[in-house]
Amino acid sequence: MAASPRRRSRRLAIAAAVAAAGLTLGLTTGCDAVSKALDCVQTAEAVADSVTDLQQAVENASNDPTQIDEALASIDQNLDEIGDKTDNADVNKAVDHLNTAVSNVRTAVKNGDQTPDLSPITDAAGELTKVCTP
Repeated sequence: MAASPRRRSRRLAIAAAVAAAGLTLGLTTGCDAVSKALDCVQTAEAVADSVTDLQQAVENASNDPTQIDEALASIDQNLDEIGDKTDNADVNKAVDHLNTAVSNVRTAVKNGDQTPDLSPITDAAGELTKVCTP
């Protein structure tokens, strides 16, 4: 699913802001901070893509209800990859919260909700942003 130019710009802006903050932090506090910043940049990009896909899938659910399941599966895969790439406890905790939010949305969809509340996912993504902010 292709993202609109506006959404793509928003994702790039988020990733750039996180990268800039992380690199600035890395210059002042050493290698551990650089590692955390890179973990956060990877996470922010994957989460932004996944959440955008999910939002589009919910918007298009009346045309193709399977898109929600596909978007949720994509988020699961992205979060698994992120979890495998980092050993940062704070990033892993935020990823766990995102996994829980995805599971809750999946349950709502299985129970027949074609327009599930995505706020738990956006809240968990906000938590991740806080972890990535110096």
